[in-house]
Amino acid sequence: MKILTVDIGTGTQDIFLYDSKLDMENGFKLVLPSATMRLQHQIKAATRQGAPILLSGWTMGGGPCAWAAEAHVRAGLPVYATPYAAHTFNDELDKVERMGITIVSEDEGQHLPDNVTRLEMKDLDFPLIANTFARFNAPLDDLAAVCVAVFDHGNAPPGISDRQFRFDYLDERIRAKNSLSAFACLAQDIPRVMTRLRAVAESAGKLPCPLIVMDTAPAAILGATYDLKASAHERKLIVNVGNFHTIAFRLDKSGIEGVFEHHTGELTRPSLEKYLRALADGSLKHSDVFNDMGHGALVYGHQPLPMGDGDFDIIVTGPRRSLFQSAKPDRQSLRPYFAVPFGDMMLSGNFGMLAAAADLLPEAGEAIRGSLQSSNRGAAPWDA
Repeated sequence: MKILTVDIGTGTQDIFLYDSKLDMENGFKLVLPSATMRLQHQIKAATRQGAPILLSGWTMGGGPCAWAAEAHVRAGLPVYATPYAAHTFNDELDKVERMGITIVSEDEGQHLPDNVTRLEMKDLDFPLIANTFARFNAPLDDLAAVCVAVFDHGNAPPGISDRQFRFDYLDERIRAKNSLSAFACLAQDIPRVMTRLRAVAESAGKLPCPLIVMDTAPAAILGATYDLKASAHERKLIVNVGNFHTIAFRLDKSGIEGVFEHHTGELTRPSLEKYLRALADGSLKHSDVFNDMGHGALVYGHQPLPMGDGDFDIIVTGPRRSLFQSAKPDRQSLRPYFAVPFGDMMLSGNFGMLAAAADLLPEAGEAIRGSLQSSNRGAAPWDA
């Protein structure tokens, strides 16, 4: 049985092909530029050529591609976008127009002059990934599932903070099912407000198997629980330091005890450690994080998580984990352990998606859990 997992971040898309016949460490893997990075390069090429551009397709991750589009406008060059694609930059299209981007219908886009460079927007390019594997004699024609993770703020109603909207969504999922796998679902079950997740499903086209989507942050946390040292602790605090967002979960064997999410660019090691200590002892309040330009915090468990026991205080994963090395630690600093599930930090999210897939695909659950646990030398990971 094979399952393709694709974790789409700001900088990279991390790809792992699970094969139940192989040890986890022997699964085929790729770390490639993310969709938004690829589009950024395409827009920059059009800027150098002095060509107007049309952005069409689907809503996708912003960041680098949005910055490139803004630079294109500043260079005095036209940027056109169809409504669905334009939602990448902002859910309120009048704000997109204030960026200098002209919104056009699909029909209007088709009738723009031939000198307009046409660029398609989408997070997942399954044919490109399949072609890459096929060139290495690993065809993706017998998959049991495709799993894709992206970060989705959700479509907040006008006047509602997208930070608050996302955190309300996290709270809703946790209360419905106190498990990290609650943040994964089959394509047909994606909530309507999760517009980026829905765009992934729509842009995927007709796949040869079921599609599972998941939020990137819980996927990375869940994957990190399969690290050998992390799995030995029933209660733990795991932080994923992403390129744009940092999220931490306090976990015990029965589920999620607390969570907070912030913007990585707003954090220093001392400020992040302050939040982590407060999450651990249960004193962290939603307003503490939200009023500091973060998303928020929730504490469900009332029993404090002790710090200072064992050989580390927190478990860290994510591409910006070097934040814990950016300042010289002192006696008061938290002691981080950098998780490497199955020997590969970059694929934490992929392993988390696999664990969630075991819950969503009953016919595949036994094989997946067997692979995750046997490769972990029999350690009992946190229950997904």
